[in-house]
Amino acid sequence: MEKYNEITRIFDVPQFQLKHYPQSEALVSKVRGKWVKTSIQDYIEQANLISKGLLKLGIQPGDRIAMISNNRTEWNIMDIGISQIGAISVPVYPTITVDDYEYIFNNAEVKLCFVSDSELHHKAVQTIDKVESLNDIYSFEQVEGSKNWTEVLELGKDGDQEEVEKRKAAIKTTDLATMIYTSGTTGKPKGVMLSHQNLVENAKGSRPRLPVSEGKVALSFLPLCHVYERMLIYLYQMTGISIYYAESLETIVDDITDARPHVFTAVPRLLEKIYDGVMAKGVLGGGIKAKIFTWAMGLTKTYVYGKHPSLQRRIADKLVYSKVREKLGGRVLAVASGSAALQPRLAQFYLAIGIPVFEGYGLTETSPVISVNSSKTGVKFGTVGKVLDNVEVKIAEDGEILTKGPCLMMGYYKQDQKTQEVIDAEGWFHTGDIGEIDAEGFLKITDRKKEMFKTSGGKYVAPQVVENKMKESQFIEQIMVVGEGKKHPAALIVPAFEFLCNWATDNDIDYSSNEDLIKNKAVLAKISSEINHYNTSFGKWEQVKKFELLANEWTVETEELTPTLKLKRKIIHANNQALIEGIYN
Repeated sequence: MEKYNEITRIFDVPQFQLKHYPQSEALVSKVRGKWVKTSIQDYIEQANLISKGLLKLGIQPGDRIAMISNNRTEWNIMDIGISQIGAISVPVYPTITVDDYEYIFNNAEVKLCFVSDSELHHKAVQTIDKVESLNDIYSFEQVEGSKNWTEVLELGKDGDQEEVEKRKAAIKTTDLATMIYTSGTTGKPKGVMLSHQNLVENAKGSRPRLPVSEGKVALSFLPLCHVYERMLIYLYQMTGISIYYAESLETIVDDITDARPHVFTAVPRLLEKIYDGVMAKGVLGGGIKAKIFTWAMGLTKTYVYGKHPSLQRRIADKLVYSKVREKLGGRVLAVASGSAALQPRLAQFYLAIGIPVFEGYGLTETSPVISVNSSKTGVKFGTVGKVLDNVEVKIAEDGEILTKGPCLMMGYYKQDQKTQEVIDAEGWFHTGDIGEIDAEGFLKITDRKKEMFKTSGGKYVAPQVVENKMKESQFIEQIMVVGEGKKHPAALIVPAFEFLCNWATDNDIDYSSNEDLIKNKAVLAKISSEINHYNTSFGKWEQVKKFELLANEWTVETEELTPTLKLKRKIIHANNQALIEGIYN
Protein backbone atom coordinates (compact mmCIF):
# COMPACT_ATOMS: atom_id res chain seq x y z
CA MET A 1 0.00 0.00 0.00
CA GLU A 2 1.20 3.47 -0.90
CA LYS A 3 0.77 4.85 2.61
CA TYR A 4 3.78 2.80 3.77
CA ASN A 5 5.95 4.94 1.48
CA GLU A 6 5.68 7.56 4.24
CA ILE A 7 8.12 5.43 6.27
CA THR A 8 11.76 5.67 5.18
CA ARG A 9 13.53 5.98 8.56
CA ILE A 10 12.86 4.21 11.84
CA PHE A 11 11.69 7.41 13.59
CA ASP A 12 8.99 7.76 10.90
CA VAL A 13 7.31 4.64 12.35
CA PRO A 14 5.71 6.22 15.46
CA GLN A 15 4.69 9.26 13.41
CA PHE A 16 3.00 6.89 10.94
CA GLN A 17 1.28 5.16 13.86
CA LEU A 18 0.04 8.50 15.22
CA LYS A 19 -1.40 9.46 11.83
CA HIS A 20 -3.05 6.14 10.93
CA TYR A 21 -3.53 4.29 14.24
CA PRO A 22 -3.65 6.86 17.09
CA GLN A 23 -3.69 4.35 19.95
CA SER A 24 -4.05 5.00 23.65
CA GLU A 25 -2.19 1.73 24.30
CA ALA A 26 0.76 1.93 21.91
CA LEU A 27 3.26 0.58 24.46
CA VAL A 28 2.32 -1.23 27.67
CA SER A 29 4.92 -2.40 30.19
CA LYS A 30 4.33 -4.59 33.22
CA VAL A 31 6.01 -2.91 36.17
CA ARG A 32 5.91 -4.59 39.60
CA GLY A 33 2.82 -6.56 38.65
CA LYS A 34 0.85 -3.70 37.05
CA TRP A 35 0.42 -2.79 33.39
CA VAL A 36 1.51 0.79 32.64
CA LYS A 37 0.17 2.20 29.37
CA THR A 38 1.76 4.80 27.09
CA SER A 39 -0.22 6.37 24.25
CA ILE A 40 1.37 6.99 20.86
CA GLN A 41 1.21 10.73 21.54
CA ASP A 42 3.09 10.41 24.85
CA TYR A 43 5.59 8.05 23.20
CA ILE A 44 6.47 10.66 20.56
CA GLU A 45 6.56 13.54 23.05
CA GLN A 46 8.96 11.68 25.35
CA ALA A 47 11.16 10.68 22.40
CA ASN A 48 11.37 14.38 21.45
CA LEU A 49 12.37 15.23 25.03
CA ILE A 50 15.15 12.63 24.86
CA SER A 51 16.35 14.06 21.54
CA LYS A 52 16.49 17.57 22.98
CA GLY A 53 18.14 16.36 26.19
CA LEU A 54 20.82 14.49 24.24
CA LEU A 55 21.51 17.62 22.18
CA LYS A 56 22.11 19.52 25.41
CA LEU A 57 24.55 16.79 26.47
CA GLY A 58 26.51 17.52 23.31
CA ILE A 59 25.56 14.39 21.34
CA GLN A 60 26.42 14.82 17.66
CA PRO A 61 25.32 12.91 14.53
CA GLY A 62 27.20 9.60 14.40
CA ASP A 63 27.83 9.42 18.17
CA ARG A 64 27.16 5.95 19.59
CA ILE A 65 24.85 5.38 22.56
CA ALA A 66 24.61 1.94 24.19
CA MET A 67 21.41 0.47 25.66
CA ILE A 68 21.49 -2.53 27.99
CA SER A 69 17.98 -3.29 29.14
CA ASN A 70 15.12 -5.70 29.44
CA ASN A 71 12.12 -5.06 27.17
CA ARG A 72 10.30 -1.94 28.33
CA THR A 73 8.69 1.24 27.06
CA GLU A 74 11.79 3.31 27.88
CA TRP A 75 13.76 1.26 25.34
CA ASN A 76 11.49 2.41 22.49
CA ILE A 77 11.53 6.03 23.63
CA MET A 78 15.33 6.01 23.73
CA ASP A 79 15.53 4.24 20.36
CA ILE A 80 13.50 6.94 18.62
CA GLY A 81 15.05 9.78 20.63
CA ILE A 82 18.56 8.66 19.64
CA SER A 83 17.79 8.07 15.97
CA GLN A 84 16.00 11.41 15.43
CA ILE A 85 19.20 13.39 15.93
CA GLY A 86 21.41 11.15 13.82
CA ALA A 87 23.07 9.36 16.73
CA ILE A 88 23.62 5.59 16.54
CA SER A 89 22.07 3.14 18.98
CA VAL A 90 24.18 0.21 20.14
CA PRO A 91 21.86 -2.32 21.82
CA VAL A 92 23.78 -4.79 24.00
CA TYR A 93 22.68 -8.14 25.43
CA PRO A 94 22.16 -7.90 29.21
CA THR A 95 23.44 -11.45 29.72
CA ILE A 96 26.97 -11.11 28.28
CA THR A 97 30.08 -10.58 30.41
CA VAL A 98 31.69 -7.35 31.62
CA ASP A 99 34.64 -8.14 29.32
CA ASP A 100 32.24 -8.25 26.37
CA TYR A 101 30.75 -4.89 27.45
CA GLU A 102 34.24 -3.43 27.54
CA TYR A 103 35.10 -4.79 24.11
CA ILE A 104 31.87 -3.52 22.49
CA PHE A 105 32.04 -0.09 24.18
CA ASN A 106 35.63 0.40 23.01
CA ASN A 107 35.05 -0.97 19.54
CA ALA A 108 31.96 1.21 19.03
CA GLU A 109 33.46 4.19 20.91
CA VAL A 110 30.30 4.55 22.96
CA LYS A 111 29.64 8.03 24.43
CA LEU A 112 26.71 7.27 26.75
CA CYS A 113 25.17 4.10 28.16
CA PHE A 114 21.60 3.54 29.37
CA VAL A 115 20.86 0.50 31.55
CA SER A 116 17.63 -0.78 33.06
CA ASP A 117 18.47 -1.65 36.66
CA SER A 118 21.03 -1.93 39.45
CA GLU A 119 22.40 -5.31 38.32
CA LEU A 120 23.20 -4.02 34.84
CA HIS A 121 24.48 -0.72 36.21
CA HIS A 122 26.90 -2.67 38.39
CA LYS A 123 28.21 -4.51 35.31
CA ALA A 124 28.40 -1.43 33.08
CA VAL A 125 30.08 0.82 35.65
CA GLN A 126 33.03 -1.60 35.80
CA THR A 127 33.95 -0.52 32.27
CA ILE A 128 33.91 3.24 32.75
CA ASP A 129 37.64 3.55 33.53
CA LYS A 130 38.54 1.22 30.67
CA VAL A 131 36.53 2.96 27.94
CA GLU A 132 37.96 6.36 27.11
CA SER A 133 34.96 7.51 25.06
CA LEU A 134 32.33 6.69 27.72
CA ASN A 135 31.12 9.88 29.45
CA ASP A 136 28.23 8.67 31.58
CA ILE A 137 25.84 5.87 32.51
CA TYR A 138 22.11 6.41 33.11
CA SER A 139 19.56 4.01 34.56
CA PHE A 140 15.85 3.61 33.80
CA GLU A 141 15.13 2.49 37.36
CA GLN A 142 16.23 4.34 40.48
CA VAL A 143 19.72 3.07 41.22
CA GLU A 144 21.91 4.39 44.00
CA GLY A 145 25.00 6.06 42.59
CA SER A 146 23.60 6.27 39.06
CA LYS A 147 22.12 9.13 37.08
CA ASN A 148 18.53 8.50 36.07
CA TRP A 149 17.22 8.74 32.53
CA THR A 150 14.57 11.22 33.71
CA GLU A 151 17.41 13.75 34.02
CA VAL A 152 17.75 13.64 30.23
CA LEU A 153 13.96 14.08 29.87
CA GLU A 154 14.13 17.13 32.18
CA LEU A 155 17.00 18.61 30.18
CA GLY A 156 14.84 18.33 27.09
CA LYS A 157 11.92 20.29 28.49
CA ASP A 158 13.42 23.62 27.49
CA GLY A 159 15.39 22.18 24.56
CA ASP A 160 15.31 23.17 20.91
CA GLN A 161 12.70 21.18 18.96
CA GLU A 162 13.51 23.17 15.83
CA GLU A 163 17.05 21.76 15.94
CA VAL A 164 15.63 18.25 16.33
CA GLU A 165 13.51 18.76 13.22
CA LYS A 166 16.57 20.01 11.29
CA ARG A 167 18.53 16.94 12.32
CA LYS A 168 15.64 14.66 11.30
CA ALA A 169 15.34 16.32 7.88
CA ALA A 170 19.05 15.77 7.23
CA ILE A 171 18.90 12.00 7.86
CA LYS A 172 18.69 9.83 4.73
CA THR A 173 17.17 6.35 4.61
CA THR A 174 20.59 4.91 3.71
CA ASP A 175 22.27 6.45 6.79
CA LEU A 176 23.54 4.23 9.60
CA ALA A 177 20.87 3.78 12.29
CA THR A 178 22.23 1.13 14.63
CA MET A 179 25.13 -1.22 15.30
CA ILE A 180 24.16 -4.65 16.55
CA TYR A 181 26.95 -6.88 17.80
CA THR A 182 26.54 -10.48 16.74
CA SER A 183 26.50 -13.10 19.45
CA GLY A 184 29.92 -14.45 18.56
CA THR A 185 29.71 -18.23 18.08
CA THR A 186 33.13 -18.02 16.42
CA GLY A 187 35.03 -15.38 18.40
CA LYS A 188 34.72 -11.70 19.26
CA PRO A 189 31.38 -10.05 18.40
CA LYS A 190 31.23 -8.16 15.11
CA GLY A 191 29.39 -4.84 14.89
CA VAL A 192 26.73 -5.23 12.18
CA MET A 193 25.94 -1.81 10.71
CA LEU A 194 22.26 -1.47 9.77
CA SER A 195 20.77 1.55 8.05
CA HIS A 196 17.29 2.99 8.48
CA GLN A 197 16.44 1.46 5.11
CA ASN A 198 17.60 -2.00 6.19
CA LEU A 199 15.18 -2.15 9.13
CA VAL A 200 12.29 -0.28 7.51
CA GLU A 201 12.35 -2.33 4.31
CA ASN A 202 12.49 -5.58 6.27
CA ALA A 203 9.42 -4.51 8.25
CA LYS A 204 7.63 -3.55 5.02
CA GLY A 205 8.63 -6.82 3.37
CA SER A 206 7.40 -8.83 6.37
CA ARG A 207 4.09 -6.95 6.68
CA PRO A 208 2.16 -9.00 4.04
CA ARG A 209 3.11 -12.19 5.92
CA LEU A 210 1.64 -10.98 9.25
CA PRO A 211 -1.86 -12.43 9.73
CA VAL A 212 -2.67 -9.89 12.46
CA SER A 213 -4.22 -6.47 11.89
CA GLU A 214 -4.96 -3.12 13.53
CA GLY A 215 -6.27 -3.15 17.08
CA LYS A 216 -4.76 -6.49 18.05
CA VAL A 217 -2.23 -7.16 20.85
CA ALA A 218 1.37 -8.38 20.63
CA LEU A 219 3.30 -9.69 23.64
CA SER A 220 7.04 -9.06 23.56
CA PHE A 221 9.59 -10.89 25.70
CA LEU A 222 12.45 -11.89 23.38
CA PRO A 223 15.31 -9.38 23.77
CA LEU A 224 14.86 -6.06 21.95
CA CYS A 225 18.62 -5.90 21.54
CA HIS A 226 18.22 -8.72 19.01
CA VAL A 227 17.30 -7.49 15.52
CA TYR A 228 14.52 -10.10 15.21
CA GLU A 229 12.36 -8.72 18.00
CA ARG A 230 13.32 -5.13 17.23
CA MET A 231 12.24 -5.28 13.59
CA LEU A 232 8.96 -6.89 14.61
CA ILE A 233 8.34 -4.05 17.07
CA TYR A 234 8.53 -1.61 14.13
CA LEU A 235 6.25 -3.93 12.15
CA TYR A 236 3.69 -4.04 14.97
CA GLN A 237 3.68 -0.26 15.25
CA MET A 238 3.19 0.32 11.52
CA THR A 239 0.32 -2.20 11.57
CA GLY A 240 -1.48 -0.56 14.52
CA ILE A 241 -0.85 -3.40 17.00
CA SER A 242 -0.51 -2.62 20.72
CA ILE A 243 2.74 -3.90 22.22
CA TYR A 244 2.68 -5.41 25.71
CA TYR A 245 6.05 -6.05 27.35
CA ALA A 246 6.23 -9.04 29.68
CA GLU A 247 7.74 -8.32 33.08
CA SER A 248 10.21 -11.21 32.88
CA LEU A 249 10.53 -14.78 31.68
CA GLU A 250 9.67 -15.89 35.22
CA THR A 251 6.25 -14.18 34.95
CA ILE A 252 5.63 -15.08 31.30
CA VAL A 253 2.73 -17.48 32.00
CA ASP A 254 0.84 -14.86 34.01
CA ASP A 255 1.71 -12.15 31.48
CA ILE A 256 0.31 -14.20 28.60
CA THR A 257 -2.85 -14.87 30.59
CA ASP A 258 -3.23 -11.14 31.32
CA ALA A 259 -2.37 -9.73 27.89
CA ARG A 260 -4.12 -12.48 25.88
CA PRO A 261 -1.92 -11.74 22.85
CA HIS A 262 -2.87 -12.27 19.23
CA VAL A 263 0.78 -12.51 18.23
CA PHE A 264 4.18 -13.08 19.82
CA THR A 265 7.62 -14.32 18.87
CA ALA A 266 9.39 -17.34 20.27
CA VAL A 267 12.56 -19.37 19.94
CA PRO A 268 12.30 -23.14 19.42
CA ARG A 269 13.64 -23.81 22.92
CA LEU A 270 10.64 -22.05 24.46
CA LEU A 271 8.19 -23.88 22.18
CA GLU A 272 9.83 -27.17 23.14
CA LYS A 273 9.41 -26.38 26.85
CA ILE A 274 5.74 -25.43 26.40
CA TYR A 275 5.19 -28.67 24.47
CA ASP A 276 6.92 -30.75 27.16
CA GLY A 277 4.81 -29.05 29.84
CA VAL A 278 1.58 -29.72 27.94
CA MET A 279 2.48 -33.39 27.43
CA ALA A 280 3.51 -33.90 31.06
CA LYS A 281 0.37 -32.30 32.54
CA GLY A 282 -1.94 -34.01 30.06
CA VAL A 283 -1.21 -37.50 31.35
CA LEU A 284 -0.89 -36.47 35.00
CA GLY A 285 -3.29 -38.37 37.22
CA GLY A 286 -4.13 -41.03 34.63
CA GLY A 287 -7.70 -42.22 34.17
CA ILE A 288 -10.13 -41.40 31.37
CA LYS A 289 -8.88 -37.78 31.02
CA ALA A 290 -5.34 -38.97 30.34
CA LYS A 291 -6.64 -41.47 27.76
CA ILE A 292 -8.63 -38.76 25.95
CA PHE A 293 -5.58 -36.48 26.02
CA THR A 294 -3.30 -39.19 24.59
CA TRP A 295 -5.84 -39.94 21.84
CA ALA A 296 -6.12 -36.23 20.94
CA MET A 297 -2.34 -35.79 20.87
CA GLY A 298 -2.03 -38.82 18.62
CA LEU A 299 -4.21 -37.07 16.04
CA THR A 300 -1.74 -34.18 15.79
CA LYS A 301 0.88 -36.51 14.28
CA THR A 302 -1.22 -37.00 11.13
CA TYR A 303 -2.20 -33.34 10.74
CA VAL A 304 -1.77 -31.90 7.24
CA TYR A 305 -1.71 -28.11 6.95
CA GLY A 306 -4.79 -26.61 5.32
CA LYS A 307 -6.90 -29.78 5.36
CA HIS A 308 -10.48 -29.50 6.62
CA PRO A 309 -10.65 -30.92 10.17
CA SER A 310 -12.30 -34.31 10.55
CA LEU A 311 -15.06 -35.03 13.05
CA GLN A 312 -12.43 -36.67 15.29
CA ARG A 313 -10.32 -33.50 15.25
CA ARG A 314 -13.33 -31.32 16.04
CA ILE A 315 -14.09 -33.49 19.06
CA ALA A 316 -10.41 -33.39 20.12
CA ASP A 317 -10.45 -29.62 19.72
CA LYS A 318 -13.44 -29.22 22.01
CA LEU A 319 -12.13 -31.62 24.66
CA VAL A 320 -8.37 -30.93 24.60
CA TYR A 321 -6.91 -28.44 22.10
CA SER A 322 -9.10 -25.51 23.13
CA LYS A 323 -7.95 -25.89 26.73
CA VAL A 324 -4.28 -25.77 25.66
CA ARG A 325 -4.98 -22.61 23.62
CA GLU A 326 -6.65 -21.02 26.63
CA LYS A 327 -3.37 -21.37 28.56
CA LEU A 328 -1.83 -19.02 25.95
CA GLY A 329 -4.60 -16.47 26.25
CA GLY A 330 -7.09 -18.13 23.93
CA ARG A 331 -6.72 -15.84 20.91
CA VAL A 332 -3.27 -16.42 19.38
CA LEU A 333 -3.30 -15.88 15.61
CA ALA A 334 0.43 -16.17 15.00
CA VAL A 335 3.64 -17.19 16.74
CA ALA A 336 6.77 -16.27 14.80
CA SER A 337 9.55 -18.77 15.47
CA GLY A 338 13.14 -17.89 14.64
CA SER A 339 16.77 -17.82 15.82
CA ALA A 340 17.26 -21.59 15.44
CA ALA A 341 15.77 -24.56 13.61
CA LEU A 342 12.28 -25.62 14.70
CA GLN A 343 11.60 -29.34 14.71
CA PRO A 344 8.94 -30.09 12.06
CA ARG A 345 6.97 -32.16 14.59
CA LEU A 346 6.61 -29.08 16.81
CA ALA A 347 5.31 -26.89 13.97
CA GLN A 348 2.89 -29.69 13.09
CA PHE A 349 1.77 -30.08 16.72
CA TYR A 350 1.07 -26.38 17.29
CA LEU A 351 -0.79 -25.85 14.02
CA ALA A 352 -2.79 -29.03 14.65
CA ILE A 353 -4.07 -27.71 17.97
CA GLY A 354 -4.90 -24.29 16.52
CA ILE A 355 -1.84 -22.28 17.56
CA PRO A 356 -0.31 -21.12 14.25
CA VAL A 357 3.49 -21.31 14.65
CA PHE A 358 5.26 -19.93 11.59
CA GLU A 359 8.98 -20.61 11.24
CA GLY A 360 11.17 -18.04 9.54
CA TYR A 361 14.82 -17.54 8.70
CA GLY A 362 17.30 -14.68 8.71
CA LEU A 363 20.44 -13.21 10.20
CA THR A 364 21.42 -10.00 11.94
CA GLU A 365 23.20 -9.08 8.70
CA THR A 366 19.89 -9.27 6.78
CA SER A 367 17.83 -7.17 9.23
CA PRO A 368 16.87 -10.11 9.76
CA VAL A 369 14.03 -11.86 7.87
CA ILE A 370 14.88 -13.58 4.57
CA SER A 371 11.93 -15.96 4.44
CA VAL A 372 8.99 -17.05 6.59
CA ASN A 373 6.06 -19.44 6.54
CA SER A 374 2.70 -17.69 6.66
CA SER A 375 -0.99 -18.46 6.38
CA LYS A 376 -0.99 -15.93 3.52
CA THR A 377 1.72 -17.58 1.40
CA GLY A 378 1.58 -21.16 2.61
CA VAL A 379 3.15 -23.39 5.24
CA LYS A 380 5.38 -26.40 4.72
CA PHE A 381 6.76 -28.25 7.73
CA GLY A 382 10.53 -28.60 7.74
CA THR A 383 11.02 -25.40 5.72
CA VAL A 384 11.47 -21.73 6.63
CA GLY A 385 8.82 -20.60 4.18
CA LYS A 386 8.97 -18.50 1.03
CA VAL A 387 11.42 -15.65 0.47
CA LEU A 388 10.12 -12.11 1.13
CA ASP A 389 9.05 -10.22 -1.99
CA ASN A 390 11.74 -7.55 -1.58
CA VAL A 391 14.58 -10.02 -0.93
CA GLU A 392 16.59 -12.03 -3.47
CA VAL A 393 17.95 -15.52 -2.75
CA LYS A 394 19.96 -17.97 -4.81
CA ILE A 395 21.70 -21.24 -3.97
CA ALA A 396 25.43 -21.39 -4.76
CA GLU A 397 27.03 -24.42 -6.43
CA ASP A 398 28.16 -25.77 -3.05
CA GLY A 399 24.64 -25.39 -1.62
CA GLU A 400 25.25 -22.16 0.34
CA ILE A 401 22.35 -19.72 0.58
CA LEU A 402 23.18 -16.31 -0.92
CA THR A 403 20.99 -13.22 -0.57
CA LYS A 404 20.85 -9.55 -1.43
CA GLY A 405 18.40 -6.65 -1.39
CA PRO A 406 17.54 -3.50 0.60
CA CYS A 407 17.68 -5.39 3.91
CA LEU A 408 21.35 -6.36 3.57
CA MET A 409 23.69 -4.71 6.10
CA MET A 410 26.07 -1.86 5.32
CA GLY A 411 28.95 -4.03 6.58
CA TYR A 412 30.86 -4.88 9.77
CA TYR A 413 32.09 -1.87 11.72
CA LYS A 414 35.86 -1.35 11.34
CA GLN A 415 36.17 -4.78 9.70
CA ASP A 416 36.34 -4.26 5.94
CA GLN A 417 38.17 -7.54 5.39
CA LYS A 418 35.47 -9.57 7.15
CA THR A 419 32.80 -7.64 5.22
CA GLN A 420 34.48 -8.56 1.92
CA GLU A 421 34.66 -12.19 3.03
CA VAL A 422 30.85 -12.42 3.26
CA ILE A 423 29.65 -9.96 0.58
CA ASP A 424 31.04 -10.80 -2.85
CA ALA A 425 31.81 -8.47 -5.75
CA GLU A 426 28.26 -8.87 -7.12
CA GLY A 427 26.70 -7.85 -3.81
CA TRP A 428 25.58 -11.32 -2.74
CA PHE A 429 25.80 -12.01 1.00
CA HIS A 430 27.09 -15.49 1.82
CA THR A 431 24.97 -16.64 4.77
CA GLY A 432 27.10 -19.62 5.80
CA ASP A 433 23.95 -21.77 5.73
CA ILE A 434 23.40 -24.69 3.38
CA GLY A 435 19.95 -25.00 1.86
CA GLU A 436 17.67 -25.61 -1.09
CA ILE A 437 14.53 -24.12 -2.64
CA ASP A 438 11.87 -26.65 -3.59
CA ALA A 439 9.57 -26.62 -6.62
CA GLU A 440 6.93 -24.64 -4.73
CA GLY A 441 9.39 -21.94 -3.66
CA PHE A 442 9.88 -23.02 -0.03
CA LEU A 443 13.37 -22.53 1.39
CA LYS A 444 14.84 -25.35 3.46
CA ILE A 445 17.94 -25.03 5.65
CA THR A 446 19.98 -28.19 5.88
CA ASP A 447 23.01 -27.08 7.91
CA ARG A 448 25.62 -24.49 8.76
CA LYS A 449 28.42 -24.59 6.20
CA LYS A 450 31.12 -24.01 8.82
CA GLU A 451 29.67 -26.63 11.17
CA MET A 452 29.70 -29.53 8.71
CA PHE A 453 32.55 -31.94 9.32
CA LYS A 454 34.20 -34.85 7.54
CA THR A 455 34.78 -38.24 9.14
CA SER A 456 38.04 -40.14 8.69
CA GLY A 457 36.22 -42.11 6.00
CA GLY A 458 35.79 -38.94 3.95
CA LYS A 459 32.02 -38.64 4.52
CA TYR A 460 30.43 -35.27 5.33
CA VAL A 461 28.12 -34.99 8.35
CA ALA A 462 25.67 -32.11 8.93
CA PRO A 463 25.46 -32.03 12.75
CA GLN A 464 22.44 -29.72 13.04
CA VAL A 465 20.29 -32.08 11.01
CA VAL A 466 21.19 -34.99 13.29
CA GLU A 467 20.79 -32.88 16.45
CA ASN A 468 17.35 -31.58 15.48
CA LYS A 469 16.14 -35.11 14.80
CA MET A 470 17.53 -36.45 18.09
CA LYS A 471 15.85 -33.61 20.03
CA GLU A 472 12.49 -35.05 19.01
CA SER A 473 13.10 -37.46 21.88
CA GLN A 474 11.45 -36.32 25.10
CA PHE A 475 14.53 -37.61 26.92
CA ILE A 476 16.97 -35.24 25.17
CA GLU A 477 17.13 -31.54 26.08
CA GLN A 478 20.41 -30.54 24.40
CA ILE A 479 22.80 -32.37 22.10
CA MET A 480 26.01 -31.63 20.21
CA VAL A 481 27.25 -34.04 17.55
CA VAL A 482 31.05 -34.35 17.19
CA GLY A 483 33.37 -36.43 15.01
CA GLU A 484 35.65 -34.27 12.86
CA GLY A 485 38.31 -36.62 11.45
CA LYS A 486 37.00 -39.58 13.48
CA LYS A 487 35.63 -42.93 12.34
CA HIS A 488 32.04 -42.06 13.24
CA PRO A 489 29.89 -39.31 14.80
CA ALA A 490 29.35 -39.25 18.55
CA ALA A 491 27.34 -36.94 20.79
CA LEU A 492 27.39 -35.02 24.05
CA ILE A 493 23.87 -35.08 25.49
CA VAL A 494 22.16 -33.13 28.25
CA PRO A 495 19.06 -35.15 29.16
CA ALA A 496 15.66 -33.51 29.69
CA PHE A 497 15.99 -33.98 33.43
CA GLU A 498 12.44 -33.09 34.42
CA PHE A 499 11.04 -35.74 32.07
CA LEU A 500 13.83 -38.17 32.93
CA CYS A 501 13.18 -37.81 36.68
CA ASN A 502 9.51 -38.69 36.19
CA TRP A 503 10.48 -41.68 34.04
CA ALA A 504 13.03 -42.81 36.65
CA THR A 505 10.43 -42.61 39.43
CA ASP A 506 7.91 -44.57 37.36
CA ASN A 507 10.58 -47.23 36.80
CA ASP A 508 11.62 -47.46 40.47
CA ILE A 509 15.10 -46.07 39.84
CA ASP A 510 16.78 -44.63 42.92
CA TYR A 511 18.73 -41.39 42.48
CA SER A 512 19.56 -38.27 44.47
CA SER A 513 21.12 -36.08 41.78
CA ASN A 514 21.58 -35.58 38.07
CA GLU A 515 25.00 -37.22 38.42
CA ASP A 516 23.35 -40.38 39.75
CA LEU A 517 20.92 -40.43 36.82
CA ILE A 518 23.50 -40.10 34.05
CA LYS A 519 25.50 -43.04 35.45
CA ASN A 520 22.50 -45.31 35.90
CA LYS A 521 22.57 -48.33 33.59
CA ALA A 522 18.81 -48.26 32.93
CA VAL A 523 18.99 -44.57 32.00
CA LEU A 524 21.95 -45.16 29.70
CA ALA A 525 20.10 -48.03 28.05
CA LYS A 526 17.00 -45.88 27.55
CA ILE A 527 18.95 -43.00 25.99
CA SER A 528 20.77 -45.52 23.80
CA SER A 529 17.46 -46.93 22.55
CA GLU A 530 16.25 -43.39 21.77
CA ILE A 531 19.45 -42.68 19.81
CA ASN A 532 19.10 -45.95 17.90
CA HIS A 533 15.48 -45.13 17.07
CA TYR A 534 16.31 -41.75 15.53
CA ASN A 535 19.49 -43.05 13.88
CA THR A 536 17.29 -44.93 11.40
CA SER A 537 16.62 -41.59 9.66
CA PHE A 538 20.27 -41.31 8.60
CA GLY A 539 22.90 -43.05 6.50
CA LYS A 540 25.34 -45.29 8.39
CA TRP A 541 28.13 -42.68 8.21
CA GLU A 542 25.85 -40.05 9.85
CA GLN A 543 24.58 -42.19 12.72
CA VAL A 544 25.60 -41.44 16.30
CA LYS A 545 27.49 -44.52 17.45
CA LYS A 546 28.47 -43.42 20.98
CA PHE A 547 27.46 -40.72 23.45
CA GLU A 548 28.21 -39.23 26.83
CA LEU A 549 25.61 -37.74 29.17
CA LEU A 550 26.22 -34.45 30.99
CA ALA A 551 24.73 -33.49 34.34
CA ASN A 552 24.40 -29.74 33.71
CA GLU A 553 22.65 -27.72 31.02
CA TRP A 554 24.59 -25.50 28.63
CA THR A 555 23.59 -21.91 29.33
CA VAL A 556 24.39 -18.33 28.36
CA GLU A 557 25.87 -17.85 31.84
CA THR A 558 28.36 -20.68 31.34
CA GLU A 559 29.21 -19.10 27.96
CA GLU A 560 28.32 -22.35 26.19
CA LEU A 561 25.29 -20.76 24.49
CA THR A 562 25.05 -17.45 22.66
CA PRO A 563 22.42 -14.96 23.90
CA THR A 564 20.16 -16.33 21.14
CA LEU A 565 20.68 -19.85 22.56
CA LYS A 566 22.88 -21.24 19.78
CA LEU A 567 25.59 -23.73 20.72
CA LYS A 568 29.11 -22.33 21.11
CA ARG A 569 30.59 -25.52 19.73
CA LYS A 570 34.25 -24.67 20.27
CA ILE A 571 33.70 -23.84 23.95
CA ILE A 572 31.53 -26.92 24.60
CA HIS A 573 34.14 -29.05 22.82
CA ALA A 574 36.97 -27.55 24.89
CA ASN A 575 35.04 -27.93 28.17
CA ASN A 576 34.43 -31.62 27.45
CA GLN A 577 37.69 -32.51 25.70
CA ALA A 578 38.45 -35.42 28.01
CA LEU A 579 34.98 -36.93 27.58
CA ILE A 580 35.22 -36.69 23.79
CA GLU A 581 38.67 -38.25 23.76
CA GLY A 582 37.31 -41.01 25.99
CA ILE A 583 34.54 -41.76 23.48
CA TYR A 584 37.04 -42.35 20.70
CA ASN A 585 39.74 -44.02 22.78
